[in-house]
Amino acid sequence: MKVNLLAINIGNSRTQLGTFVEGELEAVEVLDNKGPQRLIGPALIQAFTPLRGLSRVFVVMSSVNPPVTERLKTEIEEHLRVTPVLVEKDLPIPVGRQLDPETIVGDDRLLNAAAAFHVLKQACVVVDAGTAITIDFIDGTGTFHGGAIGPGAQMMLDAMHDRTAQLPEVQFDVPEEAIGHNTAEAMKTAVFHGLRGMVRELVEQYAAEIGSFPMVVATGGDAETLFDDYDLIERVVPELTLLGIALTMSSAVEQAEER
Repeated sequence: MKVNLLAINIGNSRTQLGTFVEGELEAVEVLDNKGPQRLIGPALIQAFTPLRGLSRVFVVMSSVNPPVTERLKTEIEEHLRVTPVLVEKDLPIPVGRQLDPETIVGDDRLLNAAAAFHVLKQACVVVDAGTAITIDFIDGTGTFHGGAIGPGAQMMLDAMHDRTAQLPEVQFDVPEEAIGHNTAEAMKTAVFHGLRGMVRELVEQYAAEIGSFPMVVATGGDAETLFDDYDLIERVVPELTLLGIALTMSSAVEQAEER
């Protein structure tokens, strides 16, 4: 079902706004969650403008950051005059789950799994490299099994600075070479290659458990920096969570029309 919607993915550090027209992603805007409040309203209005006058228009939010969610919900209602729909609370994410009882999983991980399997139709691993990094396994029936959660690149660098007396504050980017010839480069190379190595080790462990090597997809704010040239990663899809939101809304509309 092709729907028109503004999909909003609220993460720990940033928020993505995705404008879908007739099911196609037309534009993406990224906001810093610590950025000026005055920028939120204009960004929402700009993202929503292509949807005005269209039929079957929705505003759908996914969040792992409750304080930002409440602030953004107020801004949406004020500037767009629309009440947003929340995934999982109002719309179930269309993905199977095999998890321990009472387990709470971030909406973003489930949305990524749903979107990846919807396209690939096979067992896969989704790596979401953001504030934290998750490496999740989805089986050949589209069932989400969970996986691993670790600190993201900037969190690792910040922890080294915060927990030591002499290590400097460093912003994450690709190290110049594998051997760091100064402290900042040594920190970056450990984080960069350490995260890539962790992902490879876990994917290989997953493959050993299931007896075949799954396709690996990466998303998140650091995905392109970490994995753009990495042979392990089949695709880097920065908008994967937004695609999961659109899939969730489309699935809900289809189910409602079948009733």
